[in-house]
Amino acid sequence: MFNFEHSIWINRTQQEVFDYLSEPTNDQEWRGSSLSAEWISDPPHGVGSTYTSVGKLMGRNIESTQELTAWDPPNQFGFKGASGPMSFELTFTFEAQDNGTKATISVEAQTGGLFKMAEGLAGKQMEKQVSTDIAGLKRVMEGGTK
Repeated sequence: MFNFEHSIWINRTQQEVFDYLSEPTNDQEWRGSSLSAEWISDPPHGVGSTYTSVGKLMGRNIESTQELTAWDPPNQFGFKGASGPMSFELTFTFEAQDNGTKATISVEAQTGGLFKMAEGLAGKQMEKQVSTDIAGLKRVMEGGTK
């Protein structure tokens, strides 16, 4: 098992950051590792809602289903992976700071299958990917490109 946390300041309101990040269909705009994401459950979305996604990790396409585990607009949302070779839980928290928003992502994950043998490598790769992705989030939300 591995866990890590990253924070970034974004020059947008807390509500704007929450709304953008809590919509998985936006993932391809800011996450270089995202190939697709779509809701499975009907709106309104909240704890228990589900969506599917396809992303890349260590050169492999990873398909998974996520379930929302936290939903407190505009302060926090979280989800856990319900399928795929890695079980994980991500929590995003948001706080107003310096006329913008501090966004923090906390990750806890455990590998299985082929990834179990390379858990340390998978953890470092995932942390590097999250760091790169949140830098992309900042650029996109502040008017740039991924």
